[in-house]
Amino acid sequence: METSENGGMRLLKKGKRGLLRMIFSRMGIFLLLLLLQAGLLFSLFVWFEQLLPHILGGAAVFSLIMVLYLINSDISPSAKITWLFIVMLAPVPGLLLYGYTMSEAGHIKLKKRLAELLSDTLEALPQDPGVMEALRAEDPKEAALAHYIHRSGCFPAYRGAQTEYFPLGEDKFEEMLRQLEKASRYIFMEYFIIEEGVMWGKILEILTRKAKEGVEVRVMYDGTCEFALLPSSYPQKLRALGISCKVFAPLTPFLSTHYNYRDHRKILVIDGHTAFTGGVNLADEYINHVQRFGHWKDVAVMVKGEAAKSFALMFLQMWNVTERQPEFERYLTPPAPDTKGNGYVIPFGDCPLDHDKVGERVYMDILNRAERYVHIMTPYLILDSAIETALRFAAEKGVDVKLILPGIPDKAVPYALAKSHYKALLDSGVKIYEYTPGFVHAKVFVSDDMRASVGTINLDYRSLSHHFECAAYLYRADCIPDIEADFEETLSKCREVTRESVRREKLSCKLTGFVMKVFAPLL
Repeated sequence: METSENGGMRLLKKGKRGLLRMIFSRMGIFLLLLLLQAGLLFSLFVWFEQLLPHILGGAAVFSLIMVLYLINSDISPSAKITWLFIVMLAPVPGLLLYGYTMSEAGHIKLKKRLAELLSDTLEALPQDPGVMEALRAEDPKEAALAHYIHRSGCFPAYRGAQTEYFPLGEDKFEEMLRQLEKASRYIFMEYFIIEEGVMWGKILEILTRKAKEGVEVRVMYDGTCEFALLPSSYPQKLRALGISCKVFAPLTPFLSTHYNYRDHRKILVIDGHTAFTGGVNLADEYINHVQRFGHWKDVAVMVKGEAAKSFALMFLQMWNVTERQPEFERYLTPPAPDTKGNGYVIPFGDCPLDHDKVGERVYMDILNRAERYVHIMTPYLILDSAIETALRFAAEKGVDVKLILPGIPDKAVPYALAKSHYKALLDSGVKIYEYTPGFVHAKVFVSDDMRASVGTINLDYRSLSHHFECAAYLYRADCIPDIEADFEETLSKCREVTRESVRREKLSCKLTGFVMKVFAPLL
């Protein structure tokens, strides 16, 4: 049980996270600039009242120029609507916010270095031509998707990988500890969140012991942890234990666009032959040791065999951002033990630097090719027009499209934004359910008993556009029946959303979704 002192510390941390998000978010900066513009305009109106017609005329011309520029830009249609609204509402702070966001202040070096590393490793893991030939003979459309994923980065398709699905964070945690104990060469860990507690404590005990045995241990976590969860000295603490540790893209106040280029991946690689991914971070709520929003429903998948090397490559690309002499070959070339799994596995990453929305396109391909069903679990539902159209079109074709979302939300605004999509989806025949015991953090697509994706990619703008993400795409893999069985089991604990329940939703929630929808691409 959680003590009152620990509970107070968690509340303090939660409040700190909320304050920091407010201060460093683009929306917070926009509101600050809007207040500054209001003050500036008030001063102008007081001191230069006689110039008012010229000021208004200049603002109109300026707004027109910005509108024409945005319409002809290559940003997504949803983002264009948001920026057009902001510029028309407040031209001066709108321009400043647009420039601040698009300049990607604080990330220029990161972009340049990662682009170099991604380019240098395009052939690090060559595609086995025999695997592609077999996949093409089995299903040409599946081979076409594999070709696209490989083209987007160094993400080969693998045949014969062993896969295992974990329907809860607790299940993944138990297997994770077992596999860590077997490590003999190296352990790579890359997580969005690491928080001290029971889960991380048990993992750290093994990592420390393994480091003393001569196993190379590397740990990397996202820069937001430094503000919200871990002290800035934490990497030094781990190094004193023999563990190499890095913070990915530490936040620089007023220079970092807080929600851009976050490392949202969850990757564990052991010796180049075993890898884990999924939604489970390294904090106690993910294994239900503490409860934040009721029961925490999360999932993961373990991949064994040569396919694990793709996750090792993703880790090394991110790790080597700050290395002068990056090293890849000795971690990727040793052969993995033979495995006897069925089907195909394509581990892949999604990178915001190339504006190629791999995660969204994989999801859309699953929706577009589904014949019987597509079943989805996601914590957030903040959709752009493309993915919403794909969901609706699949349902309108007669495909059984079901969504499971949280019954107890973790954030009010994303929850309201999700509900703003309900009516349109229901009208097209999409069935929506809310997990009554608590919060769903799983990111799962499963379709027709033959395709699935398990990873870190939410159905929201952050995951699909702004974050580094990863997943395992599965075709006829052994674990797919387990994924569908877990979906059905979870469904039994859900309440169905109906038009009547949407109509009876609280007015405050409806208004929040209605107003904030225009700002959704910035959240």
